[in-house]
Amino acid sequence: MRGDDCVLRFKPNHFVFQEYEDVGFIELTFKGCSRYRLGKTNDEGWYRGQCRFSKLAPAWGEFYEVGGDLYDHTLDDWVQNESVRGLATVRYLFYFRDETFECDASGWEKRDVV
Repeated sequence: MRGDDCVLRFKPNHFVFQEYEDVGFIELTFKGCSRYRLGKTNDEGWYRGQCRFSKLAPAWGEFYEVGGDLYDHTLDDWVQNESVRGLATVRYLFYFRDETFECDASGWEKRDVV
């Protein structure tokens, strides 16, 4: 967390996304983040249908804004940011090879770090 923002920094897979071949890191900043979590679902779990979004989201390894019934009432591993709790937010979802990132925030920005 950086103030009320959650910053997610990771190395892009330039073998799959060749446009990132010269990018060292991608930094996603989720503005006004009220909560976030790193889940245990990996790509294997996704393809086996063990993820609650695996039949809804079009592809693994993509970044999504999701809505509707998010089935998160049983998840207890959220990190809360009480200073922005209750503000209008959107759910963002990002699948990595070994885990899933979710957060509720008012918006996001992307920055490539060379």
